[in-house]
Amino acid sequence: MDDVTELQSLPIEQLIEMIREKTGAGVNLSFPGKVLARQLGRRVRPRNQRTVKSLSAGDEHGRSRNLIIEGDNLQALASLYRERGQIDMILTDPPYNTGGDFRYNDKWDKDPNDPDMGEFVGSDDPAKHTKWMKFMYPRLQMMRAMLKHSGVLAICIDSRELFHLGQMLDELFGEENRLAIINWQKSYSPRSDNRHVSTATEYVLVYAKDERLAKTGLQPRTATMDARYRNPDGDDRVWKGENFSGPKAFTHQGMVYGIQSPFTGEVHYPPAGKCWRAPQSDALRWLSEWGVEYELREVDDAATRAAIIGVAAGDVRKVRAVMIKSDLDDARQAAEERRESGHWPRLVFGLDGQGRPQQKKYLEDVKQGRVPMTYWADDDVAEPDVLGDVSWDHEESGHSQAGVNELTAIVGAGHGFETVKPMKLMTKLIQIWCPPTGTVLDPFAGSGTTAHAALKLNHDQGSGRRFILIEQGRPESGDSYAKTLTVDRLRRVIDGGWAKKKHAPLGGGFTFKTLEKKVDAKTLLLMERDEMIDTVIASHSSTGSRRNAVLIPLGDDDEPYKYLVAKNASNEGIFLVWSGAGSNTDLTEEAYEEIAEEAESAKLADVYHVYSRRNLIVTDDVIWYQIPDRILSDFGLDIRTESFTEEG
Repeated sequence: MDDVTELQSLPIEQLIEMIREKTGAGVNLSFPGKVLARQLGRRVRPRNQRTVKSLSAGDEHGRSRNLIIEGDNLQALASLYRERGQIDMILTDPPYNTGGDFRYNDKWDKDPNDPDMGEFVGSDDPAKHTKWMKFMYPRLQMMRAMLKHSGVLAICIDSRELFHLGQMLDELFGEENRLAIINWQKSYSPRSDNRHVSTATEYVLVYAKDERLAKTGLQPRTATMDARYRNPDGDDRVWKGENFSGPKAFTHQGMVYGIQSPFTGEVHYPPAGKCWRAPQSDALRWLSEWGVEYELREVDDAATRAAIIGVAAGDVRKVRAVMIKSDLDDARQAAEERRESGHWPRLVFGLDGQGRPQQKKYLEDVKQGRVPMTYWADDDVAEPDVLGDVSWDHEESGHSQAGVNELTAIVGAGHGFETVKPMKLMTKLIQIWCPPTGTVLDPFAGSGTTAHAALKLNHDQGSGRRFILIEQGRPESGDSYAKTLTVDRLRRVIDGGWAKKKHAPLGGGFTFKTLEKKVDAKTLLLMERDEMIDTVIASHSSTGSRRNAVLIPLGDDDEPYKYLVAKNASNEGIFLVWSGAGSNTDLTEEAYEEIAEEAESAKLADVYHVYSRRNLIVTDDVIWYQIPDRILSDFGLDIRTESFTEEG
């Protein structure tokens, strides 16, 4: 344990976890500074978010739903408290620790709010793995808190930090909530990037917050899969022959019985350990539809059935066989005539009548999708319990160069990105784990592929997924590409103005916000009015019944108001009595009268949500919010300590 740890500052859940680590069995992850890293997420201060209209784009509906935040992602996640527990999927591509791809500031060990961005961690830094884990751990904690109970995290990584990331996720999410380790083909030709073997694959680790509640969606069926369904007998519906046997012969002895073919007279039994998929009554009915008279008859097959079931002949239960009652030659002739006439019964014996029993499986009865399996095969798929280790080749997922080419086609050459996740990979992951009306969050947004994929799915499928991106770029180099590259890419795909040639507009939109002053009591009380307006709007829709309220900020084009700053979905006004530190900050009788006049002028309801430092009147039509206490509370902060309150 770190010497500087203050146990009293740890939440109960972390104290319990520490005790389990010291006293319990199992494998635990340990690295220098781990306990401090655990505390960072609770000690980082949320930030005020300033809307930048000139960098926002698209239609009003899209702007109200989608968000790009410029700033440090740990601070941004803390500032998104209104979304905590509301995210359906987090899809992200963090730094891989390749050297110079992330910063670390040792001062963050004591104060995660230190403004110094830190130094880039080089590939030759002996503490590079420890620094990477200290950087990632609090962010993973915060990501987990952002997810719904049914939410899923899909995080990209390569072999450098695969094992460390997996250990942290096993610890934070629980090994039982690991849904998949996806292995995807980032290149399909040998590379000279390794002295021993060519590195052609990367990974996506997929974890559920609660595996019991998470849902894995179906992928679209392929034309090849559907092409195997035909109607060779002239049936009204296309079908294919499906194996008529299934597992669990030992527990389903009554479904281990003989079936006599009307074409050959041979008596068929299920394979060893298997039983038929339907009881005798169904088989008897289907077989009789061949124009042949059948009956249930006792035959001397105890030894045969016992061998299939796996018991002694004396222990097998007596079950009659489904046998032809009429003459075999007559039965064969009747069955052949029915085969020639078409529209065969449900139970068939191959296309020529010479095979084993098969059951017609109709395409319309098959789920119109395919579940991602541990391999991509042509077989129809059932729902697996887990996905396990999955390999996706480049035909399924795209490859890294495709991602770079896609970005170049959209924004033009010279963007400086050498590695970009392909649209095919990100689209596929969103389609599988983010519901059609869900929210996907990307805390390491880069060029914005996650948002592009969500917009394209919405356009192509008529779905309503929303996105939240967080990106800082490299402001120390004057390259804050959240403002440039990310915004440029998404603007172009929204309106169709690609660099190389016009494309169909995807529609949608987003609001761009940048992180500014931290939210604590001292800072709040020193804010100017424009800063406080942004903070009030952010905090008002953060919790409880207000979370889903649609807040409409009143911009420069609206009639200027002294107090009115926004309205909600119920047409109730949000009012701020605040002219800056040391000025008018109290709800007085005079301020109340002006608020009522502004509400009437704006045709708002007679319910006034008022933020002020103090409330000096009593009236039933005012819902009052005290500054700074209510804002701190709505950002999830304990009013006394200003640390984050525990989840839930």
